[in-house]
Amino acid sequence: MTDELGTLLRQLRKRARLTQEQLAERSTVSVRTIRRLETGKSTDYRLTTLNLLADALGVGTEERRQFTDTLDRAQPGPVLGTEEPATAPARPPIPTPAAAPPAPAPSSPTSALADAAASLASEVRRRWQREEGQRRVHDPFPLPVRWQPVSRELMDHPENIQRLQPGATAHGLDLSGDVRSVVETYRSIASGRLVILGRAGSGKSILAIRFALDLLAAQVPPARVPVIFSLGSWDPTTATLRGLLIERLLRDHPHLARRIPSGSTLAAALVDDDLILPVLDGFDEIAEGLRGPALETLNATPLPLVLTSRRDEYAHAVRAAHTPLVWAAGIELTDLTVEDLATYLPRTDRLAARNSDGSGSVWHSVLEQLQVRDASASVRLTQVLRTPLMVILARTMYSEAPGRDPAELLDTARFPTTSDLEEHLLAGFVLAVYQRRAPERNDDSHRQRNWDPDRAQRWLGYLAHSLTQGARDQQDLAWWRLGHTLRVSTRVLHVTLVSALCMAMATWLVQLLALPSGALGPMGPETVLLQGVLVGLLTGTAFGIAYCVLTVFSRTTAVPSRVRLRLSAAGRRGGRRPVRAFTARFGFMMLGGSVLGVGYAWAVALLRALDNGLPLSDTEMIRDVLVNMLIFALVFGLSSALVFGILAMFEAPMDTTAAATPIRLLSVNRATVGQQLLVLVPMLTLGIVLCGYVVTNLLQGLVGPLLWPLQGALLIGAVGGLGGSTSYVFAFTAWGQWLTLSRVWLPLTGRLPWDTVAFLEDAYRRGVLRQAGAVYQFRHIRLQRHLAHSYRHLHLDRRPDSARQAH
Repeated sequence: MTDELGTLLRQLRKRARLTQEQLAERSTVSVRTIRRLETGKSTDYRLTTLNLLADALGVGTEERRQFTDTLDRAQPGPVLGTEEPATAPARPPIPTPAAAPPAPAPSSPTSALADAAASLASEVRRRWQREEGQRRVHDPFPLPVRWQPVSRELMDHPENIQRLQPGATAHGLDLSGDVRSVVETYRSIASGRLVILGRAGSGKSILAIRFALDLLAAQVPPARVPVIFSLGSWDPTTATLRGLLIERLLRDHPHLARRIPSGSTLAAALVDDDLILPVLDGFDEIAEGLRGPALETLNATPLPLVLTSRRDEYAHAVRAAHTPLVWAAGIELTDLTVEDLATYLPRTDRLAARNSDGSGSVWHSVLEQLQVRDASASVRLTQVLRTPLMVILARTMYSEAPGRDPAELLDTARFPTTSDLEEHLLAGFVLAVYQRRAPERNDDSHRQRNWDPDRAQRWLGYLAHSLTQGARDQQDLAWWRLGHTLRVSTRVLHVTLVSALCMAMATWLVQLLALPSGALGPMGPETVLLQGVLVGLLTGTAFGIAYCVLTVFSRTTAVPSRVRLRLSAAGRRGGRRPVRAFTARFGFMMLGGSVLGVGYAWAVALLRALDNGLPLSDTEMIRDVLVNMLIFALVFGLSSALVFGILAMFEAPMDTTAAATPIRLLSVNRATVGQQLLVLVPMLTLGIVLCGYVVTNLLQGLVGPLLWPLQGALLIGAVGGLGGSTSYVFAFTAWGQWLTLSRVWLPLTGRLPWDTVAFLEDAYRRGVLRQAGAVYQFRHIRLQRHLAHSYRHLHLDRRPDSARQAH
């Protein structure tokens, strides 16, 4: 059967006078798959693949039947996930004589890229299957998502969409269908560019997920891996589309940071080799003034892509750019009908006994009113329940919460407008999902927490409010950014206090351990305590000033580490070149170490002044302070730069599954920081001792006689190594800032719970949050904005202006 199919395919291709590459361009089937089919090396026949090839070759009915017969004989049973949708629209044959190549087909990837693409496809499939289950899309069955073509002004010319040569006549595209035929609809578009429009909450994101999963199931391995990218935070004036795709791939799939022989990362190579199909979700969430430039940026690239947006926002962007998305077909999601509601809502009510006709359901009387359609209340409620979002909110409030009667939704006095009804559903959703219930065990065998509904709503409101700070709304709720919504003065104070505490504790610990040995001379415990206080205050102040300066240059946002320490050369294969890795870290850490040295020099000078009763204005004292500032800045700066530079040479990208979820990324970063701390403390201690010896010998005679005794050097090195390492870890790494701000400061001020991790995961399991790679997002942008508005109204608007700014 394999030889028969290969011979038939080869004959048809040669009759059409096409090379394997040209057939791949027309069919969107990879060259490798075509080659394996023709040579008989592939026995995994898929109906959708054969249909794509048949369409591209323009075969007749008899030859298409031969394809099907071959599949039936080779595979008696159906292939899971490859059945044609029952309602899939008929696809007209692609006109072969005058058709230009649709979109550039991906070139044959190298083995490294092929492996990376296969791993990425597996991750994407696993992630979105889990997300579909978490959002309960199939419980009890998926809400119908249908579409129709958009108006002509929001689409390119049919000839451009089908990528035809001049003079060729475009055939009609059937752009009607439902969620079961989304892949077929997409594949009927020769350009590979599709715009999906719809109302807020109409199911665009769910359709994007289903598209990615169906495309992955229809072709293994896929010619291009569909990856969903949220566009809400994209600024096209500062970041290119290529830069956005690469940055998100690196964030959500850290193993793609590995470098190939050309020097680029796997993420960049996958994008540049056209092995990624971007599914750009939420064009409407881009800031209003940036949508026009964003559309122009998308028009500047020929990449096949899928774009989702609300209709009005996309239409405004089209008018601003004076063109729709070039080469793109467009579909618009239609509203749910009363019949859809009558089929779906009664099956979600599992709390009460009902008759066989469903009359026992809490929705029975409401649905009867909606089907009459002659009262303003029923018309208003029908308008509200026309989107899946509002249906899910209503289901949560009334089908899954005992004692609630949806008949109240028909109360026109209480809800005079559709907006009032929608706000009622949004407001009641969080309280409904947090109603007290018997603790359950989740998939990890941990007991689910019972959070107070009012406090949970306040915490979620703060999280939503934090995403609205700045020039435009953000959607990505990243654990490493939770503390960055605090005002700059609070963050500077945080760095100062954390650094001061770390340096003071290091000083006390080292010197108290050395006190019994007599290494400190006549110094007593009181002096040790005083020295720790001085070292902590002055070095912490120095770190705070440095952090404040870096804030001006926007260099203070710590991001999660995408690397781990690996000593073996094999483990580091594919990472950055050693010299480049060393130099990239050297300059920044030179500055940080120098700041620490300056603060330490002032602490030593102040302690001497107190011991000897000398004023700091004394000429000799000033000279000693300046000399010590130079010496300690060089010693601490060089040792920090060398140590961190060397560590950078031994860093390797994380494993494939290192960042499947936000919590997994947090756990990996905690382990990475722990490894760094264990290595940094002894290396910095040794580095300070050796650099001090080198610096004092080089400057000997230039600034006067210098002493660097071994015993004193070891004490200074231990304090600097322990205090500097812990200051760096807790004040300047993403995990350290998460620990000190999100787990201590924000809970202390009542804005987050003490167990923030458990709260975020619980909110995800309850359906309030969703996961988008390594970050959380609110279930819908409308829910986020509602919670943010409610939080500001209840907790900020009634406070004095100064208190609101501090918040």
